[in-house]
Formats: sequence, structure tokens, C-alpha cells
Amino acid sequence: MTLWLAIPVSILLVAGSTFSVLAALGLLRLPDVYTRMHAASKAGTVGSGLLLMAAGLGSQDPAILVRAFAGFIFFILTAPVSAHLLARAAHLAQVPLTKASVRDDYGRDANGDRLK
Repeated sequence: MTLWLAIPVSILLVAGSTFSVLAALGLLRLPDVYTRMHAASKAGTVGSGLLLMAAGLGSQDPAILVRAFAGFIFFILTAPVSAHLLARAAHLAQVPLTKASVRDDYGRDANGDRLK
């Protein structure tokens, strides 16, 4: 691999790894299922997409790069939809919000009681 290709691949690897680690920390540290899903869907999608693009560029094969780009687009299109559906299912199952949450736009307060 030449230097002009190694530098962008390295930058993508470091950026993707950073986003993936931040997503993992968000899953561990955030207080409830809704904020955890937010961390996993946003930072996890960007991190895995950047790592996939680094692998595609590093392979030096145009066919693999096109597949990596298609996979990245697939991540971008499906992760927000799946996170929304999981959050909606958790809300319908009455999974409680954390005490730090002050507002529930679907009609429940922080104690899980339905708003009038």
C-alpha cells in the first residue's frame, strides 16, 4: 500500500474506532434503554461505516470498495429505522424513562403515568 492510500485508510480506521468505542461507552454508561439506543444507532452506525470504508479503500480493489460503499449506505438507511422501531416497542411495553428525563413526547411523564 502506498503512502497516499495509507494515510486516508489510517484516518478512517482511527475515526471509525473512536466512534465505535464511544458507542460502546454509551451503551454502558447511559441510564435507560432510549438513550442507549440513541448511542448505538448514531455512533455505532458512523463507526461501523467508517471502518467498512477503510476496509474497502485498503483492499485496493474497486469491486470491494463498491460493496463497502453499498454496505455503508445500507447501514445509514436501516439503523435509524430499526432504532425507532425498538424505541417505539419499548415505549409501548411501558419501559420507564430515567428520572433525569423531564419530557415524554409520546404522552408519559418520568414516572410512567399517562399525561392528560
